[in-house]
Amino acid sequence: MTERLKGRKIIITGAGSGIGRESARIFAREGAELVLLDRDVAAARETAAESGGTVFEIDVTNGEEVALVIAKAAEVLGGIDGLLNSAGILTMKTVDDISVEEFRKVVDVNLTGTFLVCQAALPWLRQAGNGTIINIASAQALLPSLTGSAYAASKAGVMMFSKSLAKELAPDIRVNVICPGATATPMTDSGVSPDDIAGREALASNYAMKRICEPDQIANGILFLMSDEASGVTGVALAIDNGRTFH
Repeated sequence: MTERLKGRKIIITGAGSGIGRESARIFAREGAELVLLDRDVAAARETAAESGGTVFEIDVTNGEEVALVIAKAAEVLGGIDGLLNSAGILTMKTVDDISVEEFRKVVDVNLTGTFLVCQAALPWLRQAGNGTIINIASAQALLPSLTGSAYAASKAGVMMFSKSLAKELAPDIRVNVICPGATATPMTDSGVSPDDIAGREALASNYAMKRICEPDQIANGILFLMSDEASGVTGVALAIDNGRTFH
């Protein structure tokens, strides 16, 4: 343990699984105090059993609920100086198949939810003086390779929202965005099952490294951006994708 986040007070959305859960493990190892948010509160509690931290249930699309939960999180932590927005949903439906309601849900969770959480946390991040926001977009925002235009559009929105936010909030708050490639998480599994060997091999064939990402690869990139080592980095979209997009 290097304690790169010692004393940091960090909120993680989507902490119940995947990148959010792995980030919680690594953040805790590096000395951070955590509040873990997820719509699946039981899953978030499983994360807390490994990483510690306080758990709250949240629906990131509900503005009033978001404001209330973020205020509670700030009270528990005694402030907020780090925010990781990892909550998100995936659909691989094509433009022919997706309904308006489904399209709106993807945008509401992935993009509007990210906005609502960022906005609610701003008063405490500003007070911290060295606040850090990291949002999770997707390599699909850089170079779509799968079906799912709603997902790609929502994540492209997250990417550009983050870049714009970096401009608006500098110099007091750094804002960066991670663009993961396909990662061995429940979200990826919902699109291409681990039992679908041919499908997983076809997916991996798009990557220079001929493999999909592991959650710790993504979380370690997040750790760098969250730490003081990245004090000169803001407005960056970091692709961690085993060489699919080369951005």
